[in-house]
Amino acid sequence: MVQASYTQYRISKRIIKMTSPSVSIDGIRVANDQPFVLIGGVNVLESLDFAINVAGHYVEVCQRLDIPFVFKASYDKANRSSIHSYRGPGITTGLNILRAVKETYKIPVLTDVHSPEEASEAAAICDVIQLPAFLARQTDLVRAMAETNAVINIKKPQFLSPEQMKNITEKFRECGNTKLLLCERGSNFGYDNLVVDMLGFGVMKHICNDLPLIFDVTHALQCRDAGGAASGGRRAQVLELARAGMAVGLAGLFLEAHPNPDEAFCDGPSALPLAKLEPFLTQIKAIDDLVKSLQTLSIQ
Repeated sequence: MVQASYTQYRISKRIIKMTSPSVSIDGIRVANDQPFVLIGGVNVLESLDFAINVAGHYVEVCQRLDIPFVFKASYDKANRSSIHSYRGPGITTGLNILRAVKETYKIPVLTDVHSPEEASEAAAICDVIQLPAFLARQTDLVRAMAETNAVINIKKPQFLSPEQMKNITEKFRECGNTKLLLCERGSNFGYDNLVVDMLGFGVMKHICNDLPLIFDVTHALQCRDAGGAASGGRRAQVLELARAGMAVGLAGLFLEAHPNPDEAFCDGPSALPLAKLEPFLTQIKAIDDLVKSLQTLSIQ
């Protein structure tokens, strides 16, 4: 069940009480008025050692910066543009890798599922299961995911307006699951381009009763050449886009990083170089702390 979180911020010697719905991920409270949570990791699992090493770097940085952390990775990229592109190790091997990461570092983990049959198997290991953007209106998948009672991260489809996210959340509620996160990942802007509508964050908060809102900055950087077999990206702009999004006041940031993005098996052009993770998150945390120390103004 979604709970109310109560956070007090001191502003000019006055106490302002803010209340937003929250979702708990293995004891981590996720809400739009709480310190942001990082959902971070890699796009797709490449090997056990790779996942353990990357997750370890995330854990060290997040501990130093006092940022709550959820590790994310895919075991299967089922919607690659080309049939020849790497998809991942598959569900059995992939979930075993995610289990190893979870047990090694005692952290929650997230992965995405692509069919109703995968939902319960993934939820048996993962604390959060993700509804992919391209599949977000598939009712059978929504129902199967809801019935696991796991926390659900709903990716907003690139082709939907922020207002239409309400219909997806209502499907989950009707199926008995209210432990929902919303995730913005950009909207189609003509062909082969994505933009992030900064006003859309507030619209989604309003229309979906202030459910925790996550910003997937990595996938929002995707672009492609017409007819291209793999997505390109605008990695050089990841910091400015992340800073802009977090200035709105969000529950979390969704981020993919890689030790060598140019050699990543998937979406390297959009991935943050792992060596830049700490200075990157230092700036994001500073913005989040500042924004959530300010009094909310009601402007009609």
